[in-house]
Amino acid sequence: MKLRKWISLFKQEKGFTLIEMMIVIMIISVLLLIAVPGLTKNNEVVEDKSCEATIKVAQTQVAAYKANKKEFPTTIADLVTDGYLDMDETTCPGGEELTITDGKVNLAE
Repeated sequence: MKLRKWISLFKQEKGFTLIEMMIVIMIISVLLLIAVPGLTKNNEVVEDKSCEATIKVAQTQVAAYKANKKEFPTTIADLVTDGYLDMDETTCPGGEELTITDGKVNLAE
């Protein structure tokens, strides 16, 4: 009688089979393969938008400089020296340098 109870315990055991676990891992892998390229594309868009925002901030400070000094700054360093920009605002997040040409802020070429 004890042997039958022992065998019936194994038959009633609940759990996942190896095949079920492999299917779950395969589904997660496919989802990751779909999601990762989308995330890297979003990083590029965010970097571009943050660079545009940095240029707009610098352009606003050029206008403030012009209003106060009655002339455009010749370089970005002039804005930093006079306290219109911080040193970390002279480059885009991707590392591109900003320049000023005729009162307009651009990316350095």
